[in-house]
Amino acid sequence: VPWLSWCLASWLLRPQSNCIKTSKYNIVTFLPVNLFEQFQEVANTYFLFLLILQLIPQISSLSWFTTIVPLVLVLTITAVKDATDDYFRHKSDNQVNNRQSQVLISGALRQEQWMNVRVGDIIKLENNQFVAADLLLLSSSEPHGLCYIETAELDGETNMKVRQAIPVTSELGDTSKLALFDGEVICEPPNNKLDKFGGTLYWKENKYPLSNQNMLLRGCVLRNTEWCFGLVIFRPDQIQADEHRPIFGFLVCMGVILAIGNAIWEHEVGVCFQIYLPWDEGVHSAFFSGFLSFWSYIIILNTVVPISLYVSVEVIRLGHSYFINWDKKMYCAKRRTPAEARTTTLNEELGQVEYIFSDKTGTLTQNIMVFSKCSVNGHSYGDVQDVLGHKAELGERPEPVDFSFNPLADPRFQFWDPSLLEAVKLGDPHVHEFFRLLSLCHTVMSEEKSEGELFYKAQSPDEGALVTAARNFGFVFRSRTPKTITVHELGRAITYQLLAILDFNNIRKRMSVIGEVLGARLGPGIRLYCKGADTILLERLHPTNQDLTNVTTDHLNEYAGEGLRTLVLAYKDLEESYYEDWSERLHRASGAPEAREDRLARLYDEVEHDMMLLGATAIEDKLQQGVPETIAILTLANIKIWVLTGDKQETAVNIGYSCKMLTDDMTEVFVITGHTVLEVREELRKAREKMMDASRSMGNGFSYQEKLSSTKLTSVLEAIAGEYALVINGHSLAHALEADMEVEFLETACACKAVICCRVTPLQKAQVVELVKKYKKAVTLAIGDGANDVSMIKTAHIGVGISGQEGIQAVLASDYSFSQFKFLQRLLLVHGRWSYLRMCKFLCYFFYKNFAFTMVHFWFGFFCGFSAQTVYDQYFITLYNIVYTSLPVLAMGVFDQDVPEQRSMEYPKLYEPGQLNLLFNKREFFICIAQGIYTSVLMFFIPYGVFADATRDDGAQLADYQSFAVTVATSLVIVVSVQIGLDTGFWTAINHFFIWGSLAAYFAILFAMHSDGLFQMFPNQFRFVGNAQNTLAQPTVWLTIALTTVVCVMPVVAFRFLKLDLKPELSDTVRYTQLVRKKQKTQHRCMRRVGRVGSRRSGYAFSHQEGFGELIMSGKNMRLSSLALSGFAARPSASWIETLRKKKGGEGSTACSPSGAADKTLKV
Repeated sequence: VPWLSWCLASWLLRPQSNCIKTSKYNIVTFLPVNLFEQFQEVANTYFLFLLILQLIPQISSLSWFTTIVPLVLVLTITAVKDATDDYFRHKSDNQVNNRQSQVLISGALRQEQWMNVRVGDIIKLENNQFVAADLLLLSSSEPHGLCYIETAELDGETNMKVRQAIPVTSELGDTSKLALFDGEVICEPPNNKLDKFGGTLYWKENKYPLSNQNMLLRGCVLRNTEWCFGLVIFRPDQIQADEHRPIFGFLVCMGVILAIGNAIWEHEVGVCFQIYLPWDEGVHSAFFSGFLSFWSYIIILNTVVPISLYVSVEVIRLGHSYFINWDKKMYCAKRRTPAEARTTTLNEELGQVEYIFSDKTGTLTQNIMVFSKCSVNGHSYGDVQDVLGHKAELGERPEPVDFSFNPLADPRFQFWDPSLLEAVKLGDPHVHEFFRLLSLCHTVMSEEKSEGELFYKAQSPDEGALVTAARNFGFVFRSRTPKTITVHELGRAITYQLLAILDFNNIRKRMSVIGEVLGARLGPGIRLYCKGADTILLERLHPTNQDLTNVTTDHLNEYAGEGLRTLVLAYKDLEESYYEDWSERLHRASGAPEAREDRLARLYDEVEHDMMLLGATAIEDKLQQGVPETIAILTLANIKIWVLTGDKQETAVNIGYSCKMLTDDMTEVFVITGHTVLEVREELRKAREKMMDASRSMGNGFSYQEKLSSTKLTSVLEAIAGEYALVINGHSLAHALEADMEVEFLETACACKAVICCRVTPLQKAQVVELVKKYKKAVTLAIGDGANDVSMIKTAHIGVGISGQEGIQAVLASDYSFSQFKFLQRLLLVHGRWSYLRMCKFLCYFFYKNFAFTMVHFWFGFFCGFSAQTVYDQYFITLYNIVYTSLPVLAMGVFDQDVPEQRSMEYPKLYEPGQLNLLFNKREFFICIAQGIYTSVLMFFIPYGVFADATRDDGAQLADYQSFAVTVATSLVIVVSVQIGLDTGFWTAINHFFIWGSLAAYFAILFAMHSDGLFQMFPNQFRFVGNAQNTLAQPTVWLTIALTTVVCVMPVVAFRFLKLDLKPELSDTVRYTQLVRKKQKTQHRCMRRVGRVGSRRSGYAFSHQEGFGELIMSGKNMRLSSLALSGFAARPSASWIETLRKKKGGEGSTACSPSGAADKTLKV
């Protein structure tokens, strides 16, 4: 027993493999595991159940292969796809697992494959090598144990990051010392957080706190570092990173009706024929016969929902996704970035979007920052001045400031106000301190490839712009170590000792550094420099700054009004005794095993008080090209756009005007700035009252009191006259999102044409999106470019990522991605609208053709004693949805268009049917079913009536079972082929080939199955030799087929003609307009152009990320005419949509009723 226990313990505690395994199958497990996964799908299980029923002789009148052939085909296609995907996963796994790594074993380095690395091993990495496992950095070739890594495979960011070994291990640089290392690491369990890590190293009776800045994560690449050693902490295997219901009801109802009919027929009639038509063995009563008949008809009638539907839907969605990926008009040549559909299941919802939630910085703007203006000690710099020193008029721009005095200046930097440089040269102490702060308070890394040639690597574009501005004005950040930073101040090199970095995060919205000049005090004592958002810093200033604060606040408002991104700068002198006490408490807090972040935050907050104001900066972030036009077009498509930004209110409002979200023609822009629940509620109430008062004064047809008493307030508000906008601050939004006020906020916001939320956190962005999803029956889309947008992107129905300046974390979390906001209009108005249109037409036709096909069996049941005898032969039933009718409907679902892409962009109102779900809803669903049933009635009864008295050319009776089956089947294939020809709005060579090819395939297979050759090979399966040839040789049969086709199709043609003439849809009007334009093209041509708007400005949000300060201190961080479009918005041809929208708004669910929150998306 002890030996057994030892063996068990040895097995449980054995070193685990570092082998990564992302594949799901191997050769042995593929078939059973894949089949098990596929039969988790309800549809596959349903068809397997039908197959089992068909194997019961007393039930099935069809051969088992009518179900098993399409089922096996679907399972095979899915299995091949899964096998292909898994093959590439195996290939990737092998490539990673066979990478070589140097492992320290018995005091010597040995080459080992990654899969053989174990937890507790010490491995050596060299420059440009991938990190083999999650490592604790022990030492490196760089001073202070620094190393540089690239994390592109983890978070998509290509900028280098710095990591640093803790000082106690940074000296373990040779293998002999590392071989004696016997420390113990206790840390948090593996998780999916890339930016946080908590642990403690116990070594030599001491404990040392560990953070993310000491870790090298698997998948990173070592850069600009000759070598480093690391301790393996984690292994990769430890890291955890409908319309069908009514159809099934209909199927059961038909089965019950026919089963009852069978029981009655057998009881009343069938009992008289028992001598030559006995019941099957085991059937002893008419009731039991009816019970078996029910299951027989369930098998026969199951083709109303064929298994091929699921495959066809996925093929169509895949095709739509490839169209997005291949769209050259959504390709950014500058960044070499194509659009990418990262999912195939949401293409139809792209055609139904009603709300867009957008970030601002990097999404609407370029996120390329330019230092534009600043305020220092109450004096504003940056206005463009003429030669006389006066503010230049618009369009007058003199020569930029000459920085030739500074050999280290960045030649790309431009500034237009020479008075700031003069203040620097004259030795203004406030200006010097201003730029000294900018050169010290940051996390930028400097790389000097050659003497005087500096390259800054900033975590955010704003930081790079500020440090570059300080550089050009003579305060050049030159280099840094974990504890020092060197700045050339007007040509004199000064090294500052960095005592602490108080890092940035989204809650603090500021960062600080504490330092002193090496060898000499910085002023009266140690000094703290701080920069951050004005809402945070202004309330932390010393009371003596009041006058300067008032002046600086005016400057901030002026800058924000111009759309510039603003920061406030301040400093504070610290007594040495206070700093030493505070530093000791900081050290204890940083080593705390629990609540470390909370304790650090309290210490940071303590020291960042009573600061002295230095000034403010203003950075320009220009609007992306095409943003105003895109927003204007999307607004005309009745899509409401909400901007969620961290900027100041003034900045956000200015950007709103720049991108045409806000216009001077708006009735009113409501600004919500309340600081308490009561204030916010009162401001929202007043906004609603103003909107309803204005609507009443314009004569909307109902009184103010009626509106107030309405339980459907949202619908009333959304029907008001006039255009309104809502701007709300972050502190007000926090109250508005509380449970007892969220409905009031949503009512007010949804009545506005545009909504701008300022100073919002990433969590608030997600909460706003969730609020709209909760109470509105609408499809939502969120678009952003940064990590702070990920929660919003994941919350919305559809997430879109912009691959911009802030890495690709938003892209990795998104469903669709591209590089510029302007591509959104093409994604929605072209690809989204077409995908919705195509899928709706596909589903309508698919259900029509299958009801027309299946219901013939239902009518035939009344003439065959409800015996479950089929009209068609079993091969036709098997091939109908696989061969005869599958490809034409696929071609329509993939390629169809109602209007060309140019017209989709030119007439945004074409998008609204998708928002209202007009093309495939319960009404349309039952219409297509009714059409299918009507077709089936004619398909059965016309040939039945003709064959009752028809004769052949030779006078013999024409009517027999097989001739009737061939006639009905041929009529069906021709009718559904003609119908899809009528449904197809955009003909391609593929459509022609599939439609006529399917008809040709039908006749070829039909004649083949009734040929002598197949009969000789399979006499038991193909008994009816020459039946097709004999039947189709009769003129009566062809007349019957022609009559059936005409009677089935003519009502559809007549209805569509009358509808087109009496009540045309907008797409019909557009097509007619296009036809007229083509006829008039030779007579005249009218081309209109819209001049581009001038310089567009954007707003500023502090886009820094947490962790870089600690990293540094630890050594880690070393088009179309908008006028024409707006004119089109009022075209009478779109009025029917507006009428329907108002009608639905009055009848639909309101924001007051959560029960109305069902998504109005297309369900397949």
